[in-house]
Amino acid sequence: MKILHTSDWHIGRTFHTHPTLEHFEIVATAMAEAVREQGVDVVVVAGDVFDSAVPSAEAYDVLSRTLRALRQTGATVILSSGNHDSATRLGFQAEWASEAGVHVLTRHDRLDVPVTLDDEAGPVHFYGIPYLEPSLIRHHYPDETLRSHQQALAFAMGRIRDDLAVRGGRSVVLSHCFAVNVASAPLLPVLPVPPAADEGTTDVERDITSGGLDLVPLAVFDGPDYVALGHIHSRAALSERVRYSGAPLHYSFSEGSRVRGGWLVELDAAGLASTSWIDFPVPRPLREITGTLGDLLDDPALARFEDHWIKAIVTDQARPLDGMRKLQQRFAHCVALEYRPSVVNDAGLQTYAERLTQKTDQQIVSGFVEFVRNGSGPSEFETRLVSETLGAVDAGLALQ
Repeated sequence: MKILHTSDWHIGRTFHTHPTLEHFEIVATAMAEAVREQGVDVVVVAGDVFDSAVPSAEAYDVLSRTLRALRQTGATVILSSGNHDSATRLGFQAEWASEAGVHVLTRHDRLDVPVTLDDEAGPVHFYGIPYLEPSLIRHHYPDETLRSHQQALAFAMGRIRDDLAVRGGRSVVLSHCFAVNVASAPLLPVLPVPPAADEGTTDVERDITSGGLDLVPLAVFDGPDYVALGHIHSRAALSERVRYSGAPLHYSFSEGSRVRGGWLVELDAAGLASTSWIDFPVPRPLREITGTLGDLLDDPALARFEDHWIKAIVTDQARPLDGMRKLQQRFAHCVALEYRPSVVNDAGLQTYAERLTQKTDQQIVSGFVEFVRNGSGPSEFETRLVSETLGAVDAGLALQ
Protein backbone atom coordinates (compact mmCIF):
# COMPACT_ATOMS: atom_id res chain seq x y z
CA MET A 1 0.00 0.00 0.00
CA LYS A 2 1.28 3.45 -0.96
CA ILE A 3 0.47 6.38 1.30
CA LEU A 4 1.12 10.09 0.72
CA HIS A 5 1.66 11.82 4.08
CA THR A 6 0.78 15.53 4.09
CA SER A 7 -0.28 17.97 6.80
CA ASP A 8 -0.89 21.62 7.67
CA TRP A 9 -2.73 22.64 4.53
CA HIS A 10 -3.92 25.80 6.37
CA ILE A 11 -6.47 26.55 3.67
CA GLY A 12 -7.46 30.21 3.97
CA ARG A 13 -4.24 31.44 5.56
CA THR A 14 -2.82 34.74 4.37
CA PHE A 15 0.82 35.64 3.77
CA HIS A 16 1.47 39.13 5.12
CA THR A 17 -2.22 39.92 4.52
CA HIS A 18 -2.15 38.49 0.96
CA PRO A 19 -4.50 35.56 0.18
CA THR A 20 -2.93 32.21 -0.68
CA LEU A 21 -5.95 30.21 -1.89
CA GLU A 22 -4.84 30.43 -5.52
CA HIS A 23 -1.35 29.23 -4.63
CA PHE A 24 -2.71 26.34 -2.58
CA GLU A 25 -4.78 25.18 -5.55
CA ILE A 26 -1.65 25.14 -7.72
CA VAL A 27 -0.02 22.85 -5.18
CA ALA A 28 -3.18 20.75 -4.80
CA THR A 29 -3.28 20.16 -8.56
CA ALA A 30 0.35 19.02 -8.51
CA MET A 31 -0.41 16.83 -5.50
CA ALA A 32 -3.21 15.05 -7.35
CA GLU A 33 -0.93 14.55 -10.37
CA ALA A 34 1.74 13.01 -8.13
CA VAL A 35 -0.84 10.73 -6.52
CA ARG A 36 -1.90 9.49 -9.95
CA GLU A 37 1.65 9.08 -11.27
CA GLN A 38 2.90 7.26 -8.17
CA GLY A 39 -0.13 5.02 -7.85
CA VAL A 40 -0.85 6.28 -4.32
CA ASP A 41 -3.62 4.39 -2.53
CA VAL A 42 -4.19 6.69 0.45
CA VAL A 43 -3.61 10.42 1.04
CA VAL A 44 -3.46 11.42 4.71
CA VAL A 45 -3.64 14.96 6.11
CA ALA A 46 -2.39 15.16 9.71
CA GLY A 47 -4.32 18.16 10.98
CA ASP A 48 -4.76 21.89 10.30
CA VAL A 49 -6.77 21.38 7.15
CA PHE A 50 -8.06 24.93 7.55
CA ASP A 51 -6.25 27.89 9.05
CA SER A 52 -9.29 29.07 10.96
CA ALA A 53 -11.96 27.49 13.13
CA VAL A 54 -14.43 29.50 11.04
CA PRO A 55 -13.30 29.03 7.43
CA SER A 56 -14.60 31.25 4.66
CA ALA A 57 -16.92 29.98 1.95
CA GLU A 58 -14.01 30.26 -0.50
CA ALA A 59 -11.85 28.05 1.73
CA TYR A 60 -14.58 25.37 1.77
CA ASP A 61 -14.79 25.55 -2.02
CA VAL A 62 -11.03 25.05 -2.34
CA LEU A 63 -11.16 22.05 0.01
CA SER A 64 -14.03 20.53 -1.97
CA ARG A 65 -12.17 20.89 -5.26
CA THR A 66 -8.98 19.46 -3.75
CA LEU A 67 -10.75 16.41 -2.31
CA ARG A 68 -12.56 15.86 -5.60
CA ALA A 69 -9.28 15.93 -7.54
CA LEU A 70 -7.66 13.48 -5.14
CA ARG A 71 -10.61 11.10 -5.23
CA GLN A 72 -10.65 11.17 -9.02
CA THR A 73 -7.21 9.55 -8.93
CA GLY A 74 -8.74 6.58 -7.11
CA ALA A 75 -7.00 7.33 -3.81
CA THR A 76 -8.78 7.26 -0.48
CA VAL A 77 -8.38 10.44 1.59
CA ILE A 78 -8.09 10.50 5.40
CA LEU A 79 -8.02 13.80 7.32
CA SER A 80 -7.70 14.57 11.02
CA SER A 81 -8.21 17.87 12.81
CA GLY A 82 -5.49 20.18 14.15
CA ASN A 83 -5.43 23.07 16.59
CA HIS A 84 -6.46 25.56 13.90
CA ASP A 85 -9.48 23.52 12.86
CA SER A 86 -12.86 23.39 14.47
CA ALA A 87 -13.24 19.65 15.01
CA THR A 88 -17.02 20.04 14.90
CA ARG A 89 -17.13 22.03 11.66
CA LEU A 90 -14.50 19.92 9.91
CA GLY A 91 -16.21 16.72 11.02
CA PHE A 92 -19.69 17.82 9.96
CA GLN A 93 -21.23 15.10 7.77
CA ALA A 94 -18.12 12.94 8.15
CA GLU A 95 -20.35 9.88 8.14
CA TRP A 96 -21.59 10.66 4.64
CA ALA A 97 -18.20 11.80 3.34
CA SER A 98 -16.78 8.39 4.28
CA GLU A 99 -19.24 6.81 1.83
CA ALA A 100 -17.42 8.76 -0.89
CA GLY A 101 -13.96 7.67 0.23
CA VAL A 102 -13.13 10.78 2.27
CA HIS A 103 -12.67 9.92 5.95
CA VAL A 104 -12.65 12.85 8.41
CA LEU A 105 -11.43 11.87 11.89
CA THR A 106 -12.11 14.57 14.48
CA ARG A 107 -13.73 12.89 17.49
CA HIS A 108 -11.65 12.19 20.60
CA ASP A 109 -14.15 9.54 21.69
CA ARG A 110 -13.57 7.57 18.46
CA LEU A 111 -9.81 7.91 18.03
CA ASP A 112 -9.45 4.16 18.61
CA VAL A 113 -11.94 3.34 15.83
CA PRO A 114 -9.83 3.03 12.68
CA VAL A 115 -10.49 3.39 9.01
CA THR A 116 -9.52 -0.05 7.74
CA LEU A 117 -8.35 -0.47 4.16
CA ASP A 118 -7.15 -3.70 2.56
CA ASP A 119 -4.38 -4.52 0.14
CA GLU A 120 -3.06 -7.86 -1.07
CA ALA A 121 -1.29 -8.38 2.29
CA GLY A 122 -4.37 -7.79 4.42
CA PRO A 123 -5.82 -4.91 6.44
CA VAL A 124 -4.15 -1.59 7.29
CA HIS A 125 -5.79 0.33 10.15
CA PHE A 126 -5.63 4.15 10.03
CA TYR A 127 -6.19 5.87 13.40
CA GLY A 128 -6.73 9.63 13.55
CA ILE A 129 -5.88 11.46 16.76
CA PRO A 130 -7.42 14.95 16.65
CA TYR A 131 -5.57 17.77 18.36
CA LEU A 132 -6.06 16.97 22.04
CA GLU A 133 -6.09 20.11 24.19
CA PRO A 134 -5.97 18.67 27.75
CA SER A 135 -8.11 21.41 29.27
CA LEU A 136 -10.90 20.67 26.77
CA ILE A 137 -11.02 16.88 27.06
CA ARG A 138 -10.07 16.01 30.64
CA HIS A 139 -13.63 16.32 31.95
CA HIS A 140 -14.64 13.51 29.59
CA TYR A 141 -12.17 11.16 31.30
CA PRO A 142 -12.29 11.93 35.04
CA ASP A 143 -10.31 8.80 35.93
CA GLU A 144 -7.33 9.87 33.80
CA THR A 145 -4.63 12.45 34.55
CA LEU A 146 -4.65 14.71 31.48
CA ARG A 147 -2.76 17.88 32.34
CA SER A 148 -0.29 17.92 29.45
CA HIS A 149 -0.16 16.92 25.80
CA GLN A 150 2.26 14.17 26.72
CA GLN A 151 -0.35 12.66 29.04
CA ALA A 152 -3.17 13.19 26.52
CA LEU A 153 -1.24 11.57 23.67
CA ALA A 154 -0.06 8.70 25.89
CA PHE A 155 -3.70 8.08 26.84
CA ALA A 156 -4.76 8.17 23.18
CA MET A 157 -1.99 5.85 22.04
CA GLY A 158 -2.83 3.45 24.86
CA ARG A 159 -6.37 3.17 23.56
CA ILE A 160 -5.08 2.66 20.01
CA ARG A 161 -2.64 -0.05 21.04
CA ASP A 162 -5.40 -1.84 22.98
CA ASP A 163 -7.65 -1.80 19.92
CA LEU A 164 -4.85 -2.87 17.59
CA ALA A 165 -4.00 -5.81 19.87
CA VAL A 166 -7.49 -7.15 19.23
CA ARG A 167 -7.69 -6.36 15.52
CA GLY A 168 -4.17 -7.33 14.46
CA GLY A 169 -2.62 -6.22 11.20
CA ARG A 170 -0.61 -3.17 10.17
CA SER A 171 -1.37 0.34 11.35
CA VAL A 172 -0.86 4.04 10.62
CA VAL A 173 -1.52 6.85 13.13
CA LEU A 174 -2.20 10.50 12.30
CA SER A 175 -1.41 12.99 15.07
CA HIS A 176 -1.06 16.76 15.37
CA CYS A 177 1.37 17.76 18.11
CA PHE A 178 4.91 18.90 18.97
CA ALA A 179 6.86 15.64 19.17
CA VAL A 180 10.54 15.47 20.13
CA ASN A 181 13.08 12.68 20.12
CA VAL A 182 13.72 12.61 23.86
CA ALA A 183 12.87 10.16 26.62
CA SER A 184 10.53 12.55 28.42
CA ALA A 185 9.37 16.00 27.42
CA PRO A 186 9.44 19.21 29.47
CA LEU A 187 6.07 20.87 29.76
CA LEU A 188 6.69 24.59 29.15
CA PRO A 189 7.97 26.63 27.35
CA VAL A 190 10.88 24.99 25.45
CA LEU A 191 10.74 25.29 21.65
CA PRO A 192 10.97 21.91 19.91
CA VAL A 193 13.53 21.43 17.17
CA PRO A 194 13.04 17.95 15.70
CA PRO A 195 16.06 16.53 13.87
CA ALA A 196 15.17 17.34 10.29
CA ALA A 197 15.80 15.29 7.20
CA ASP A 198 18.67 17.28 5.62
CA GLU A 199 17.17 20.63 6.63
CA GLY A 200 18.77 21.66 9.92
CA THR A 201 16.53 23.45 12.36
CA THR A 202 12.88 24.01 11.57
CA ASP A 203 10.31 26.66 12.31
CA VAL A 204 7.54 25.78 14.68
CA GLU A 205 3.88 26.37 14.08
CA ARG A 206 2.73 29.63 15.63
CA ASP A 207 1.28 29.00 19.08
CA ILE A 208 -2.36 30.02 19.43
CA THR A 209 -2.98 28.51 22.85
CA SER A 210 -2.81 30.38 26.14
CA GLY A 211 -0.48 27.94 27.83
CA GLY A 212 2.53 27.94 25.54
CA LEU A 213 4.21 24.90 24.02
CA ASP A 214 3.78 21.39 25.35
CA LEU A 215 5.99 18.63 23.98
CA VAL A 216 5.43 14.91 23.41
CA PRO A 217 8.35 12.42 23.56
CA LEU A 218 8.87 10.10 20.62
CA ALA A 219 8.37 6.97 22.76
CA VAL A 220 4.67 7.83 23.12
CA PHE A 221 4.21 6.72 19.50
CA ASP A 222 5.71 3.24 19.89
CA GLY A 223 3.76 0.53 18.13
CA PRO A 224 2.31 1.62 14.75
CA ASP A 225 4.07 0.85 11.49
CA TYR A 226 4.01 4.55 10.57
CA VAL A 227 3.11 7.78 12.39
CA ALA A 228 2.13 10.75 10.21
CA LEU A 229 2.67 13.91 12.23
CA GLY A 230 1.50 17.45 11.65
CA HIS A 231 2.07 20.80 13.41
CA ILE A 232 5.66 21.57 12.30
CA HIS A 233 5.84 23.41 8.99
CA SER A 234 9.07 21.84 7.71
CA ARG A 235 9.70 18.17 7.01
CA ALA A 236 11.44 16.24 9.75
CA ALA A 237 12.23 12.63 10.57
CA LEU A 238 12.14 11.80 14.27
CA SER A 239 12.74 8.16 13.33
CA GLU A 240 12.28 6.00 10.24
CA ARG A 241 8.61 5.51 11.05
CA VAL A 242 7.72 8.83 12.76
CA ARG A 243 7.86 11.88 10.50
CA TYR A 244 6.60 15.40 9.87
CA SER A 245 5.72 16.27 6.28
CA GLY A 246 5.54 20.04 6.82
CA ALA A 247 3.17 22.47 5.12
CA PRO A 248 2.55 22.58 1.36
CA LEU A 249 3.18 26.35 1.19
CA HIS A 250 5.71 28.68 2.78
CA TYR A 251 4.09 30.74 5.51
CA SER A 252 7.09 32.78 6.73
CA PHE A 253 10.35 34.07 5.29
CA SER A 254 12.33 31.86 7.68
CA GLU A 255 10.88 28.85 5.80
CA GLY A 256 11.94 30.16 2.40
CA SER A 257 14.82 27.74 1.84
CA ARG A 258 12.83 24.66 2.91
CA VAL A 259 11.41 22.29 0.32
CA ARG A 260 7.67 21.69 0.17
CA GLY A 261 6.14 18.29 -0.41
CA GLY A 262 5.06 15.08 1.27
CA TRP A 263 6.37 11.68 2.29
CA LEU A 264 5.60 8.72 0.03
CA VAL A 265 5.27 5.80 2.43
CA GLU A 266 5.06 2.20 1.28
CA LEU A 267 3.87 -0.67 3.44
CA ASP A 268 4.49 -4.30 2.61
CA ALA A 269 3.24 -7.41 4.38
CA ALA A 270 5.75 -6.94 7.21
CA GLY A 271 5.05 -3.25 7.83
CA LEU A 272 7.02 -0.17 6.78
CA ALA A 273 8.94 -0.96 3.60
CA SER A 274 10.23 2.45 2.43
CA THR A 275 9.84 6.22 2.61
CA SER A 276 10.77 8.74 -0.05
CA TRP A 277 10.12 12.42 -0.64
CA ILE A 278 7.86 13.97 -3.28
CA ASP A 279 8.45 17.66 -4.05
CA PHE A 280 5.54 20.05 -4.50
CA PRO A 281 5.92 23.21 -6.63
CA VAL A 282 6.48 26.60 -5.00
CA PRO A 283 4.01 28.97 -6.70
CA ARG A 284 5.90 32.09 -5.62
CA PRO A 285 9.38 31.72 -4.06
CA LEU A 286 10.45 33.80 -1.06
CA ARG A 287 13.53 36.01 -0.97
CA GLU A 288 15.17 38.32 1.53
CA ILE A 289 17.19 41.12 -0.07
CA THR A 290 19.54 43.42 1.84
CA GLY A 291 21.12 46.76 0.97
CA THR A 292 20.53 50.47 0.83
CA LEU A 293 17.26 51.49 -0.74
CA GLY A 294 19.09 52.86 -3.76
CA ASP A 295 20.96 49.59 -4.27
CA LEU A 296 17.80 47.52 -3.99
CA LEU A 297 16.04 49.68 -6.55
CA ASP A 298 18.90 49.79 -9.04
CA ASP A 299 20.88 46.53 -8.75
CA PRO A 300 20.34 44.58 -12.02
CA ALA A 301 21.31 41.31 -10.26
CA LEU A 302 18.02 41.49 -8.33
CA ALA A 303 15.89 41.39 -11.49
CA ARG A 304 15.38 37.62 -11.16
CA PHE A 305 13.57 38.16 -7.86
CA GLU A 306 11.06 40.72 -9.08
CA ASP A 307 8.20 38.19 -9.08
CA HIS A 308 9.11 36.67 -5.67
CA TRP A 309 7.63 37.37 -2.28
CA ILE A 310 10.16 39.90 -1.00
CA LYS A 311 11.33 40.92 2.44
CA ALA A 312 13.59 43.94 2.12
CA ILE A 313 16.19 44.73 4.77
CA VAL A 314 17.18 48.36 4.25
CA THR A 315 20.61 49.38 5.56
CA ASP A 316 20.59 53.16 4.97
CA GLN A 317 21.90 55.20 7.89
CA ALA A 318 18.73 57.32 7.82
CA ARG A 319 15.37 55.60 7.50
CA PRO A 320 14.24 56.17 3.89
CA LEU A 321 10.98 57.98 3.33
CA ASP A 322 8.21 56.03 1.58
CA GLY A 323 10.49 52.99 1.27
CA MET A 324 7.79 50.34 0.84
CA ARG A 325 6.00 52.19 -1.97
CA LYS A 326 9.28 52.66 -3.84
CA LEU A 327 10.24 49.02 -3.41
CA GLN A 328 6.85 47.82 -4.65
CA GLN A 329 7.33 49.78 -7.85
CA ARG A 330 10.09 47.30 -8.68
CA PHE A 331 9.11 44.28 -6.56
CA ALA A 332 5.33 44.02 -6.85
CA HIS A 333 5.18 41.37 -4.14
CA CYS A 334 7.36 43.08 -1.54
CA VAL A 335 5.39 42.45 1.64
CA ALA A 336 7.84 43.13 4.45
CA LEU A 337 10.32 45.93 5.13
CA GLU A 338 12.86 45.92 7.94
CA TYR A 339 15.07 48.88 8.74
CA ARG A 340 18.51 47.65 9.83
CA PRO A 341 21.19 50.35 9.45
CA SER A 342 24.64 49.07 8.62
CA VAL A 343 26.17 51.19 11.40
CA VAL A 344 24.38 51.49 14.72
CA ASN A 345 25.11 54.48 16.92
CA ASP A 346 26.38 53.67 20.41
CA ALA A 347 24.38 55.88 22.74
CA GLY A 348 26.66 55.04 25.64
CA LEU A 349 25.56 54.81 29.25
CA GLN A 350 24.52 58.42 29.74
CA THR A 351 20.90 59.19 30.48
CA TYR A 352 19.02 61.59 28.24
CA ALA A 353 19.16 64.26 30.97
CA GLU A 354 22.93 63.87 31.25
CA ARG A 355 23.36 64.27 27.51
CA LEU A 356 21.48 67.59 27.66
CA THR A 357 23.70 69.11 30.36
CA GLN A 358 25.51 72.31 29.29
CA LYS A 359 24.29 72.11 25.69
CA THR A 360 22.98 74.93 23.53
CA ASP A 361 19.64 74.55 21.80
CA GLN A 362 21.45 74.05 18.50
CA GLN A 363 23.60 71.28 19.99
CA ILE A 364 20.56 69.58 21.54
CA VAL A 365 18.73 69.44 18.20
CA SER A 366 21.87 68.29 16.36
CA GLY A 367 22.48 65.60 18.97
CA PHE A 368 18.90 64.35 18.70
CA VAL A 369 19.12 64.11 14.91
CA GLU A 370 22.43 62.26 15.20
CA PHE A 371 20.94 59.84 17.72
CA VAL A 372 17.84 58.92 15.70
CA ARG A 373 19.91 58.63 12.52
CA ASN A 374 22.41 56.23 14.09
CA GLY A 375 25.34 58.64 14.08
CA SER A 376 24.49 60.66 10.97
CA GLY A 377 24.02 64.28 12.00
CA PRO A 378 22.00 67.01 10.28
CA SER A 379 22.98 68.20 6.81
CA GLU A 380 24.22 71.71 6.13
CA PHE A 381 20.76 72.73 4.99
CA GLU A 382 19.13 71.21 8.07
CA THR A 383 21.66 72.94 10.35
CA ARG A 384 20.93 76.30 8.73
CA LEU A 385 17.15 75.66 8.95
CA VAL A 386 17.37 74.81 12.65
CA SER A 387 19.51 77.90 13.30
CA GLU A 388 17.02 80.17 11.53
CA THR A 389 14.09 78.59 13.38
CA LEU A 390 15.73 78.92 16.76
CA GLY A 391 16.66 82.55 15.94
CA ALA A 392 13.01 83.29 15.07
CA VAL A 393 11.88 81.72 18.33
CA ASP A 394 14.37 83.78 20.32
CA ALA A 395 13.25 86.94 18.53
CA GLY A 396 9.62 86.19 19.33
CA LEU A 397 10.40 85.65 22.99
CA ALA A 398 12.37 88.91 23.13
CA LEU A 399 9.35 90.84 21.78
CA GLN A 400 7.17 89.41 24.52
